[in-house]
Amino acid sequence: MPLLIFVCVGSRPYQFNRLFEELDRLVESGRVKSEVFAQIGASTYEPESFPFERFLDPDAFEAKVAESDIVISHGASGSIMSALNAGKGVIAVARLQEYGEHINDHQVGINETLGEEGLVLNVKDMSDLGGAIEAMESGAVELKAWRNDNPTAIVDAIDRFIQEEIL
Repeated sequence: MPLLIFVCVGSRPYQFNRLFEELDRLVESGRVKSEVFAQIGASTYEPESFPFERFLDPDAFEAKVAESDIVISHGASGSIMSALNAGKGVIAVARLQEYGEHINDHQVGINETLGEEGLVLNVKDMSDLGGAIEAMESGAVELKAWRNDNPTAIVDAIDRFIQEEIL
């Protein structure tokens, strides 16, 4: 049975066309072996190689997370937390201001911090997305299991990042 990748980019009014263009290319070329379903939000690019919805209500979102094996998320802590709480492997790809994907680059720091903690596979450059997916599909990457016994762990990691940026 093939793995399922759920891609989520939230509901803010910002596109993330770069992610979907690259993912479409990877699926079409056969480099991505898993089934893919995406929540594309306000993106104007519509994938041709995998099914998608623009927005999902909270129940449908949680159901997609639950049935997936891998979650590709933008750098929103809520989306990442949902996937980690469900025990999913997470590939995090930050939206960047220079491409009109967000108002600033705060997601870069969040993803870097969570990557350094070993909780997510942080993709810094879109050209690395294919390799990250292949590593997750093959099991070559072992992320730390998320432990719910510390409900503030992600908030603590983000707070450490903020404190480092301020000091």
